[in-house]
Amino acid sequence: MTPSPTGRGAGAPGRKRTRTYAPAKIRNAVLAQFGNVRKAAGTLTSEQLAGPTRLGDWTVRELLAHLSMALGAVDRALDQPEPGKAEVAALDWPFVTAANAGGIADRSRAIAAENPDIPVLLARTEERFAVNLDDTADSRVLAVGAGAMTFADYLVTRTVELVVHTDDLNDAVPGLDVPVDRQALAACTRLLADALAVKAPGASTEVRIPPFAVVQCVEGPRHTRGTPPNVVETDPLTWVRLATGRTRWTVAIDDALVSASGERADLTAVLPIMA
Repeated sequence: MTPSPTGRGAGAPGRKRTRTYAPAKIRNAVLAQFGNVRKAAGTLTSEQLAGPTRLGDWTVRELLAHLSMALGAVDRALDQPEPGKAEVAALDWPFVTAANAGGIADRSRAIAAENPDIPVLLARTEERFAVNLDDTADSRVLAVGAGAMTFADYLVTRTVELVVHTDDLNDAVPGLDVPVDRQALAACTRLLADALAVKAPGASTEVRIPPFAVVQCVEGPRHTRGTPPNVVETDPLTWVRLATGRTRWTVAIDDALVSASGERADLTAVLPIMA
């Protein structure tokens, strides 16, 4: 994941909440979403590949190279000795990945420069990943940039990479409209919603992201019955953009993409989640 284009969130993570993901669905979702990107990349012209994105000075070509790298990280990790045990879970990942952002950006640019035929690069990555899916147990521990993680947990983080950067790609190339796999969007939404509950622990505010997630967060009086006094509601893609800094809270409110009621329903201080 690259740095957010609109700034860094404040605050440190608090207590953790655990959510269970269905490994088979996550495997299928990651493969399906990468396939959507690979197919779309094959339709792009050289001018479109050289065009700008909302990610600083990244071009579309470099963005696609980054997506190849994000999935290819599985292949690279499987080539390394297995660590003794997992030390990082999927829910830790949003808070630790930013430390590697500089190196990730440099490597993405290098991959783009080394691979002039981006569709071929993506096809190779997809093929290797499909083989890994067949050959790797969910419990296999991988040594990745964020730390030692199980294969199953790492694949959950890949849904965030793919959904967020598919949205970046659609923003960079008007009319491209790469589809977003429903299961990938669901996992991405839930992981980032749970990360909000970690970053802003509490139970005074209910954040609703139908149809995928509801979390309670923010310190203050705990709500137990009836309608919560502080409620935030938005759609999944808007939430993903808020959580990763693609959209600012005030802009989403002004554009009526978020409804927020109650004195503790302003999430400005804890957004974005990933920086």
